[in-house]
Amino acid sequence: MSRILSAAQARRIAIAAQGLHRPRPAAPVNLGAVGRAFARLELIQIDSVNVVTRAQYLPIFSRLGPYAPELLDALAVQKPRRVVEYWAHEASLVRSDHFRDLVPWQQRSWPGSMKTIDDDGRVLAHRILRLLADGRPRTSREAAAELGHEQTSDNDSWGWNWSAVKRALEALFAEGMISTEGRNGAFERRYTALHQVFPEAPVPAAVPAAVPPAGNDRRQGMERLLLAAAGAHGIGSVHCLADYFRLPLRESAAVLQDLAAGGALETVGVAGLKDTFYLLPGTAIPRRSHARSLLGPFDSMVFNRRRIEKLFGFTYRLEIYTPVAKRVYGYYVLPFLLGEALVARVDLKAERATGRLLVRGAFAEPGAPGNTAAELAAELRLMARWLGLDEVVVSAHGNLAAALEFSLSSPESS
Repeated sequence: MSRILSAAQARRIAIAAQGLHRPRPAAPVNLGAVGRAFARLELIQIDSVNVVTRAQYLPIFSRLGPYAPELLDALAVQKPRRVVEYWAHEASLVRSDHFRDLVPWQQRSWPGSMKTIDDDGRVLAHRILRLLADGRPRTSREAAAELGHEQTSDNDSWGWNWSAVKRALEALFAEGMISTEGRNGAFERRYTALHQVFPEAPVPAAVPAAVPPAGNDRRQGMERLLLAAAGAHGIGSVHCLADYFRLPLRESAAVLQDLAAGGALETVGVAGLKDTFYLLPGTAIPRRSHARSLLGPFDSMVFNRRRIEKLFGFTYRLEIYTPVAKRVYGYYVLPFLLGEALVARVDLKAERATGRLLVRGAFAEPGAPGNTAAELAAELRLMARWLGLDEVVVSAHGNLAAALEFSLSSPESS
């Protein structure tokens, strides 16, 4: 370990790597800007919860400000394909360059690989491959209708209560044998043949047994993924770098050690922490951070809760599945990043019928600076405008609520 960084230096590296350290651009956000922001992150997690907006749209807003969400959708359907959906950090949009490196690791981790399909399921999967070969994307319901297959579901060892067609589609998807052409308004995957996304991919004539790639291919793929995670995280321990693409921890640790021994990564310490951290050689340490962003619960900046607690002193848990009486902060809570610290959090809901962004709880962290409420108010106004909402309404819940309501009642600064 060649050097020890201060916690503040580590935080600034992490914030800069995620593209959050600079003021947002003044010019309207175009497709190129969204593509560059996405490339920096390497992936964006998808989630169906729509309390504020779909989870995948928040990270780009956090970094670029108001933009048309259709621009992110376009990345996942334009040709040549720059972004694909696949299993990574849960269901995610990932850079298409990572797809083949992810398949051997993710097909064994997520529900629906071909090894879980019985003979009838394999016959159905073969019929699906032939159906998708015409190049037209289909949802599970559309595929079932064309195949004359009832959309019934059963309760079995899968635990997902899927129909037979959905199970076969997900098995093919997990194996990397088919892909998707985005999602529809009901958040359903629109499955498509792999060669429609990757023209060089062969058109399969049958459903082969899953054959893992050779050891060297798997190893080199893991190296590329871990280096990408190091670039996106800026600085990270074995645990958080492996977690970025949900790679196995023990194998990742060995690969990271070898990458560091070969000079592809540098090992450093962080004052006050026992972990060994990795970063790309030549990583710059910004002198300061100008961040001001609300971060969605599935934002890659806060993916790894252990990392955020160690580097930022910010304890963060998603309480969606916590009983109401046991929630500490609320249902859909977004951390607020200001400068180089996570200084507050708000429980938000977009009430579209009334045109209001509801702040159901607002909480300042210990030691939050005096301008926290004013800066958070400005950020909430910006988010409301982006969502097409007319006003921000604050409830009385939380130690920051009164100050935030006062800031919102004051005229906006020019």
